[in-house]
Amino acid sequence: MAPRTNKRSDDTGEASLRRCIASGQVRPKEDMLRFVVGPENDLVPDLEGRLPGRGLWLSADRDVVNTACTGNHFAKAARRQVTVPDDLFERVDSLLTRRCLDLIGLARRAGDVAVGFEKVRARLAKGGVAIVLAARDGADGGRDKVRALAPRVPVIDLFTAAELGAVMGRPHAVHVVVDEGGLAKSLLRQAKRLAALRRPATDEN
Repeated sequence: MAPRTNKRSDDTGEASLRRCIASGQVRPKEDMLRFVVGPENDLVPDLEGRLPGRGLWLSADRDVVNTACTGNHFAKAARRQVTVPDDLFERVDSLLTRRCLDLIGLARRAGDVAVGFEKVRARLAKGGVAIVLAARDGADGGRDKVRALAPRVPVIDLFTAAELGAVMGRPHAVHVVVDEGGLAKSLLRQAKRLAALRRPATDEN
């Protein structure tokens, strides 16, 4: 008998695969969003994948989330009535944003970040940087200068200067770098999902 879930793993730690209930695409679960149905038939985002119950998986994509909501895909996959909140997209976006900012805060407390253009430039010159964080409302010229200093380092520009500043303990922060390590890897995974979710919806008109 074939296995009920589509999973794949090997000695390299390759992620398990899951099938999107709306699109049918099979993708690594780290690129997807997990939901469960609560005891009151309410749909609950489970972005950490820790809640009990059967997981309902969606690709991290605005169109897919909208399709799942309007097409009754959650109820079909769960084979039961499911109450889907009207602001599901906003809730998921908020949860992913909070998770990313929490990880940045943890990296700061661990001494794994530098903030401010001059300190960022010095840290990039030293090496060992995994992520450049650039405020999405910062000047384009400043972001371009930082990118030029380390063109191969991933740049995350999902957060405002105020959001970055809040976790840095200052009114605002435009340029931040995160050193290599486990926190940086987790941040990259979460930010990848958030970036995919925030891509503009397809205009079919």
